[in-house]
Amino acid sequence: MKLRFQADADLNHAIVTGVLRRSGSLDFRRASAVPLSGLADPTVLALAADDARVLVSHDVNTMPVHFQDFIENRTCPGLILIPQTRVSIGDSIDGLILLWETLDTGDLQNRVCLFPSLVIY
Repeated sequence: MKLRFQADADLNHAIVTGVLRRSGSLDFRRASAVPLSGLADPTVLALAADDARVLVSHDVNTMPVHFQDFIENRTCPGLILIPQTRVSIGDSIDGLILLWETLDTGDLQNRVCLFPSLVIY
């Protein structure tokens, strides 16, 4: 089964737009569709997990800590972290599409993928 993505409220909208423009069959829900703005990280993780979506975020500072706490108590489809200052919008789009094309839902379960290296841990 293909990955389904959930944009965090801090994710650059151009990334979501670019991914959807290049791959129309990819399921990437915008943060405004939930809405996620102003919600705490654990709540954002829970909402994404409840809908079986991998959370995509720029929040490399606090989200990893909340993610580790979250997976101690429940299963999470995964977390993709894209550092905003080190990864271009184009590279972000390419990387997300690559992950979507090559991974299945279980491949990121309870794991973090860090751009730009696409290392999964």
